[in-house]
Amino acid sequence: IDMEEQNKVTINSKEYDFLELEDNEQYFVNQLRDLKSRIVQAKFNLDQLVMAENAFTSALITSVESEKETDEG
Repeated sequence: IDMEEQNKVTINSKEYDFLELEDNEQYFVNQLRDLKSRIVQAKFNLDQLVMAENAFTSALITSVESEKETDEG
C-alpha cells in the first residue's frame, strides 16, 4: 500500500482516490498513515537509544580499563 499523495492510495498496483473510498476504508488508510509515521518515529528513537547505549558501554569499558591500569601501575 502506497500513500504518497494525500488523495491517492495505491493498493496492489492499483490507484484509488481517497475521497471515493468508503468511510471504513478511509479510516483504515488514516490508521496506516499514522502507523507509518509512528514507525518512522520509533526507529528514530531506537537509533538514539542504541547510540546512547553504545556511548555508556564505551564509557564503562574506558573506566574499568583505566582502573585496572591504575591498580596494576
